[in-house]
Amino acid sequence: MTSNAELLRQLKIDKTNRESSGGGNSKGARVAWTAIAVAVALAVVGGGAWLWLARRPVEVHTATAVAPANAAEASAVLQATGYVTARRQATVSAQITGTLTQVLIEEGDRVSKGQVLARLEDNALRASLQAAQANAAAAHATVAQGEAQLAQSLRDADRQEALVGRGLVSHQAAEQARTQASTYRAQLQTTRRQAGAADAQVGVAQVNLDYTVVRAPFDGVITDKAAQVGEIVSPLSAGGGFTRTGVGTIVDMDSLEIDVDVNEAYIGRVQPSMPAEAVLDAYPDWTIPAHVIAIVPAADRGKATVKVRVALDNKDARIVPDMGVRVSFLERRAATAAATPKGVMVPSAAIVRRDGHDVVYAVVDAHARRRDVTVTSAASGDLRLVTSGLAAGDTVVVSPPDSLTDGSAVDTAAPAP
Repeated sequence: MTSNAELLRQLKIDKTNRESSGGGNSKGARVAWTAIAVAVALAVVGGGAWLWLARRPVEVHTATAVAPANAAEASAVLQATGYVTARRQATVSAQITGTLTQVLIEEGDRVSKGQVLARLEDNALRASLQAAQANAAAAHATVAQGEAQLAQSLRDADRQEALVGRGLVSHQAAEQARTQASTYRAQLQTTRRQAGAADAQVGVAQVNLDYTVVRAPFDGVITDKAAQVGEIVSPLSAGGGFTRTGVGTIVDMDSLEIDVDVNEAYIGRVQPSMPAEAVLDAYPDWTIPAHVIAIVPAADRGKATVKVRVALDNKDARIVPDMGVRVSFLERRAATAAATPKGVMVPSAAIVRRDGHDVVYAVVDAHARRRDVTVTSAASGDLRLVTSGLAAGDTVVVSPPDSLTDGSAVDTAAPAP
């Protein structure tokens, strides 16, 4: 039989085996957690790299959509430079010397024919008019008196004739009565002529008074205000530098045209009524249709040029006198705008198929924007006509990669292929 002490020894737990077994499990757990941490770190790094690559701008090549050129556009045979001029322009002044009391204009004002521009001091002339009117009134009163006297003398002569027939007065008395009537008739003629002269003096005084009012000779625009209230104006420039010769300058804007100097070696290319196009130096992107009015039959010996007058077919408020202009003389009249195709021209490589549609990627704020477009068969070299979906001036991606999507960031600084 086994003793009690041996039985107790068999039932005792061996701590050495338990510690050995527990240490193995702890090491395995640490290895597992390390693997998980590495996997997580790789996933984070990979996700970040993917996001960075996804957000990185795509390098692309771009082009600009342009309006189609008119196939029937006329070609230029000659170009010349000149200036805008006004055929009707006037520096307005008073017809008499006087002091300005009113100046009713400013530069840029539009005026109508007959509109009052300025007034001169008119007290003396107004007094002269009133005096002339008084003299005329007195002359007409004398005429009325003479008419009354003539009428009375004629009646007296008739009565004397009647008395002569009855033998109550002598023939001499009747003749004296008729002589008196003739005298009154002559005096009446004199007073009537004097009254006419007085009326003429009234007219002269009125004209002189009207000269104190300066009026616009035609419709136009004030381009220069030359005098102020208180200054003396005179058509004769009396008084030297202290006297103004004009009140202001008026330009008829409807009379604007172009004067160009054409080298005499090329004047043979220019013909009257020849179509032309004008481009103002101030508006280089604006083409104005024009035509030749006349070739002035005189040459400038110093410059070896001949002046050509060119009419502007379209007038505009932006065109003002003395502007510099470049004129292109055309072989024939350009076709009407209706013949120009509608739409824009883009490179063929910019048009791709996506989901069964013709698509162009436009660059807006450094991002690609998908545009569904309508493409026609019209072409010009490597350009295709797009009739809808784009506008002239839009920037489009040339040969967009398959990875390019709507909203993708793009880098347009890539070198051209």
